[in-house]
Amino acid sequence: MNTKHFLTVVVSALVMLAVVGMPALAKDDKKKESKKKASYSSASAAASAAGAHVSNPGQAPKPGQHDSKPGPAWKTVGGTVKHINGDVYVVEDYEGNQVQLYVGQGTKHIRGNKKVGDTVRAEITRGGFANSIQ
Repeated sequence: MNTKHFLTVVVSALVMLAVVGMPALAKDDKKKESKKKASYSSASAAASAAGAHVSNPGQAPKPGQHDSKPGPAWKTVGGTVKHINGDVYVVEDYEGNQVQLYVGQGTKHIRGNKKVGDTVRAEITRGGFANSIQ
């Protein structure tokens, strides 16, 4: 085989590899671009970018105010009901602290209405609204 013919075959093979391999390389680049993750300053910003509505659970109501509707759960309070004044339950927790719970139409009452002396467990918002009480 002469050198001229050999070079023609090698060059043709390289051209064929380039033509076949280029689309595959282009697809890999697109995959890499789609796998790049956007960085957000907070979970709230990420959720907003995804189109979700996000309330701001980090803001506590001002002193003397309380939440009037269910919201993000902040903590669970357990203890004994000491006083009930309308929609406000005063619960003494197991450490002796008294906590005011605000109960409303949005509160899920598990196992019926409560009375003074009952042992309860309530999931409350940062503003003291009871999402549920049992």
